[in-house]
Amino acid sequence: MRVCLASTSPARLMLLRQVGIEPLAIAPEVDEDAVAAAAARSRGGELPPGELVLLLARAKAADVVSRLASEQPDFDGLVIGGDSMFALNGRVYGKPYTPEEATRRWREMRGETGILYSGHSVHRVMPGDEAREATAVAEASVTFAEDISDAEIDAYVASGEPLHVAGAFTVDSLGGAFITRVDGDPSTVVGMSLSTLRRLAGDLGATWTDLWTSRPTS
Repeated sequence: MRVCLASTSPARLMLLRQVGIEPLAIAPEVDEDAVAAAAARSRGGELPPGELVLLLARAKAADVVSRLASEQPDFDGLVIGGDSMFALNGRVYGKPYTPEEATRRWREMRGETGILYSGHSVHRVMPGDEAREATAVAEASVTFAEDISDAEIDAYVASGEPLHVAGAFTVDSLGGAFITRVDGDPSTVVGMSLSTLRRLAGDLGATWTDLWTSRPTS
């Protein structure tokens, strides 16, 4: 069974590859800020982070499903959309984008624990049939070391890694040494919860091991 990742996130792509899945990756054409703003106007206020990540994950997956229907009508498999946000002390953080904002966040995060929210939208796509969707939000708490120095923060920000990831940190690369504890599925912090994806795939009638395109050799 084929898998299409509705994202060009290197972390999500690597995560799937590490568990034996080589997906087709398609960048969704979704204006995330516009989608979030429209939802806030409709609600009369900002959406809670769990609702927002699910809304954006669904929008991304739906966009790619629609494009596959016209561009690859013979596609038979799963389309996976995801979105992540980090909440700390009542504030929700997406990607910092600038070194100044990343530095400010890391100084705030020292010694603190926040929640990483990851939205998942999985569609079962079959030629000639209407796509079926299963969704879920996964959460993982992340605790940061309290003894991180300003020099370490400056060096980490200068690496460029935290600028384009939710919450301004990674757990599977340079940022991992500054994290002392993760409660929840660790892959949630990377970008998608693998255990959640397995469950959603099963809800849609797909066996996880049938998604493997490669298997480790002994």
